[in-house]
Amino acid sequence: MNRIDLSPLYRSSVGFDRLASLLDSTLRGEQNSSGGYPPYDIEILDENKYAITIAVAGFEQDELDIQTEKGVLTVRGRKADSDQERNFLHQGIAYRAFERKFNLADYVEVIDANMNNGLLTINLVKEIPEAMKPKKISIGKSEAKTIEHQSDKSEQAA
Repeated sequence: MNRIDLSPLYRSSVGFDRLASLLDSTLRGEQNSSGGYPPYDIEILDENKYAITIAVAGFEQDELDIQTEKGVLTVRGRKADSDQERNFLHQGIAYRAFERKFNLADYVEVIDANMNNGLLTINLVKEIPEAMKPKKISIGKSEAKTIEHQSDKSEQAA
């Protein structure tokens, strides 16, 4: 197992601890991945708009759960127990439970989710607060002013 040492990042930077933790958990998660089930796409729709599409064939809307917490989008699917017993000659459609996690950048929020033809699409937008947006600072012309010391005034009065 190749392990990347992120300690130099912690030693030489301030405020990037979330990034380092994200890298560390992503590298660990790749090794523990469940084989890529269910498959998904991440798409850029516009400068600040994204979509995640997950293939959830065989799942109903009420068997899916979508949550965001602390910058992580989690999508879970769990098939409801069926009373109908079926005898398969071949079963190639996976109805197994799943959990997919996506780390969201700062200010990325889920707008909505839609399901169509076995594809779950989650729409996201990056909305940077006004206080965080770049601002143009105008430069004014200052006039040179003479500042007199209190001691200079007292000498002149004497």
